[in-house]
Amino acid sequence: MYQLFFSPGACSLASHIALIEAGLPFELMRLKFGDGQQRSDAYLKINPKGRVPALVTPHGILTETPAILLFIAQMAPERHLAPLDDPFELARLQAFNSFIASSVHVAHAHGPRGSRWASEPTSLEDMRRKVPETMRAHFSLIEADLDGPFVMGERYTIADPYLYVMSSWLEADGVDIAEFPKVEAHFQRLRARPAVIAALEGEARGVS
Repeated sequence: MYQLFFSPGACSLASHIALIEAGLPFELMRLKFGDGQQRSDAYLKINPKGRVPALVTPHGILTETPAILLFIAQMAPERHLAPLDDPFELARLQAFNSFIASSVHVAHAHGPRGSRWASEPTSLEDMRRKVPETMRAHFSLIEADLDGPFVMGERYTIADPYLYVMSSWLEADGVDIAEFPKVEAHFQRLRARPAVIAALEGEARGVS
C-alpha cells in the first residue's frame, strides 16, 4: 500500500491520476496548505521540502513529480505508462516531464508563490505580471511539439496527466487555453478519462 500526500489542485494530482491508471493500491493523505500543514513537524519528517507530492512506498519516500511518475510506471509495467523498453523514447518522455517541472511549473509559481524568490512588493508584482507571458511562451513550445492525441503520440503515458494539471492552471495564469488548440483538445481528452474523473472526485472527498 502506497501513501500519496497531496493538496487539492496542486501538481500532486498528476501522481494521483497515475496511481489510478496503474492500478496500484494507495491511500490519500490530504494536506491543508491554508492551515500550514505542509510545514508541520510531522510532514517535514516525511518531506523536508514542505511540498507535495510525497509518495510513501515500501522502499522509502519519494518526492518530485517526475521521479514519482516514473516509479509508478515502473511498478506497473503491464499498464505501459512509459516506454520502459526503449531508452530513447523514455528519455524523450523524461525530457518533457523535466521541462514541465523546471520551466512550466516554475513560471506558474512566480504568480502565487513569488515569495520563494523575492520579498519586495514591487518585485512580487512584476513577477505576477510576467506569468501570462512566460506561460504562453512555454505552452507555445508544447503546442508545436504535440503530434497526436497524447504527449508521446498515440500512446498514453505518465506525461499526459502532468500536462493536464499544467493546462488546468492556464486560466488562473491569465492565459486562454483556446490559444493552443492541440493543448485544449488534449485537456478535454484527459478530462474525460475515468482515472482523471476518479482522481478529481477523490480529492474533493479526500479519499482515494
